[in-house]
Amino acid sequence: MVDLWLHDIESLEAVAQDERTKLLCLRMAAMSKNGTLEPFIAGLHRDDELDEGTKGTIAEIASDEHFLLAVEDYVRRTNVVH
Repeated sequence: MVDLWLHDIESLEAVAQDERTKLLCLRMAAMSKNGTLEPFIAGLHRDDELDEGTKGTIAEIASDEHFLLAVEDYVRRTNVVH
């Protein structure tokens, strides 16, 4: 169980350290709370400028509301440290 917890912390920290990824995850967390994430994902799949791998990764992250909310919470709680 500790290994899973450490992996989660490492994932959250990796997101927090990459400004573009952090902003995207925070945006998706806000959309998830507001119920507007589905239209964003639909638009993502229609975007011809993104490759399929990127679209898949973003869609996978967007489908995990618990992770998005954890990112939001982690960034808020560690903002002073960073």
